[in-house]
Amino acid sequence: MPAHHDFTGGLDIRPRLLLITDHTRYSGEAFFVSVEAALKGGVDAVLVREKQMDSARLLAFCSRLRELTNHYRARLLVHTQADVAKAVGADGVHVASNAIAELPAMRRWLNNPNMTLSASCHGVAQLQTAADAGADFALLSPVFPTTSHPGVPNLGVEKFLQLAASVELPVIALGGITPENRAEVSEYPVAVIGALLGAEDPAGAVRRLRTGTVAAG
Repeated sequence: MPAHHDFTGGLDIRPRLLLITDHTRYSGEAFFVSVEAALKGGVDAVLVREKQMDSARLLAFCSRLRELTNHYRARLLVHTQADVAKAVGADGVHVASNAIAELPAMRRWLNNPNMTLSASCHGVAQLQTAADAGADFALLSPVFPTTSHPGVPNLGVEKFLQLAASVELPVIALGGITPENRAEVSEYPVAVIGALLGAEDPAGAVRRLRTGTVAAG
């Protein structure tokens, strides 16, 4: 089981390589095989982002991933559903950009200093709001064009770097990250979906994605 820490105190507790689930594109037993291979390869956190699942199915899904992440000493984060996160003993809750204001109330309700709270951000105003709301870190996206959000304008590397440096909030790069472009944001941890779940060799993709990852804070 992963070691638990009191995440207060301003430490940088970002995952270095975060795998985000998407059961609409990657499902069945093949999904869990890919997740386990990625965890074995060195993914240190999984974010369950399954907005289409009802609570019962999400609970079962998260419970199975909790077993896997515990086995590989990785963290499990749950998107939005703080009750499910609490029920399965997850390590954190992540919220969408339109729910950042709910973070203080969520932290009070969870009443667990070992759980992280993070938020999706797409611009400087959201990053500042997340920082003010007490987020532990933010996913800043999309850096590159992404198949999960087709047609959404991407920030580009220069804008991403500018935004990431604009506030005192640890940032993870998200959106179209691949082993091929990983080096362009080498100073930041990254979050991915298809680069691992769609890879023929997830463990090999992990090794390539971790190359150049910043040292743990």
